[in-house]
Amino acid sequence: MSLFYRCLRAVLGVLLRAFYRIEAPVDAAGALGMSGPVIFVGNHPNGLVDPGLVLVLAKRQITFLAKAPLFSLPIVGALIRALGALPVYRRQDDPSQMGKNAGTLEAAAQALAAGRCITLFPEGKSHSEPQLQELKTGAARIALMAAAQGAKVRIVPLGLTYAEKNLFRSAVHVEVGAPLEVTAEEDAIALTERIFAALRKVTLNLEQWEDLPLLQTAEALYALKAGPAASRAERLKAFARGMALLRAEEPEQFAQLKTEVLSLQRSLKLVDASPGDVATVYRPSGVLKFVLRNLLAAALLPLFALGMVLFAIPFWIPPLVVRLARVSDDVEATVKVLLVLMLAPLWFGLLTVLAWRCYGLSGAAVAFAGTLPLALYTRYYFERRSAALRDARTFFTLGSQRGLKATLAREGEALASKLEHLAGALAPRVS
Repeated sequence: MSLFYRCLRAVLGVLLRAFYRIEAPVDAAGALGMSGPVIFVGNHPNGLVDPGLVLVLAKRQITFLAKAPLFSLPIVGALIRALGALPVYRRQDDPSQMGKNAGTLEAAAQALAAGRCITLFPEGKSHSEPQLQELKTGAARIALMAAAQGAKVRIVPLGLTYAEKNLFRSAVHVEVGAPLEVTAEEDAIALTERIFAALRKVTLNLEQWEDLPLLQTAEALYALKAGPAASRAERLKAFARGMALLRAEEPEQFAQLKTEVLSLQRSLKLVDASPGDVATVYRPSGVLKFVLRNLLAAALLPLFALGMVLFAIPFWIPPLVVRLARVSDDVEATVKVLLVLMLAPLWFGLLTVLAWRCYGLSGAAVAFAGTLPLALYTRYYFERRSAALRDARTFFTLGSQRGLKATLAREGEALASKLEHLAGALAPRVS
């Protein structure tokens, strides 16, 4: 990797890991560091964050294919040009430029033939649809051109599943599928179909976004019986496939189950509780640990208050810009991340200069060394205390309404049993 690439990767790694809780299987490291000519293909729900995640997680330098208009943006364009990205000319951007794609595909194929790794998102656009969109044939054509030159190309599917892609500290699960071997005899249409099938296996596909609360609540209820999954994202994908089968084959049973699950979900929402909350038995030792932990956190409140004062402006500028500019859902996180990338160095530099003017070199040194840790701690403290307040509110609500908790627990237990039976019946067909 070049020095610039390593530096950018390190900065993006800090930024994206601060913004998201990145979940990747332990065995993903091998596929993400695979040597030789490799194409990473992924679904594309989150703008420039998607290639950023691949850049951070991959164990080797990557050549990206990016839509041509990005190259003309002031900061983004400079970054992707420095990374050696190749432009893709789309009909919706400028039909007159599409003839240039032949050169892009040839350059990408030559990079593969030289043993390099490329990444592209064959849906051809970032989107917020609940399922994988129709794929373009570019990835297949590049792979076949390189295979015709004697390269042993492998295509690795990546599934990116965001819990709430525009919220700070939400989870993103990265699933790595089995590599596809490419032979020069295959045609582009058939290979694209194989890529599509492979991507469906590593992505969460729903008929409509309204099914997501149903899916999440059903999985949480099932977990009361079956226990937590080693990979919740994998179980959610299996539930989505099972839900599609049940809806198609037993529509009346599906409608009844949907009504029952969403009714319980609405009741839980009224008291800000989850299925796990109503099944929890509060023991004195656990409550005491919770109280002591939060009393200790209260002692650090002045440090948190200092962070909120120092970083109020850079913390709130990104969401304000998103709201005022009415940014579309699929690029909202991209705008937030890029704004932080621009604001953070400027703000940290400003604080260091102010500390130098007020307290001399020693003050500047403390500010320079401590600004980033304090900023990260402030966000962490805010997140943890928000969760603690929610837990305390749920505890007092359910503790003061024992009859309500017992009723919700009974309903949850009955639904969990029903879901366990259905999951057992459908398991052979969705695994």
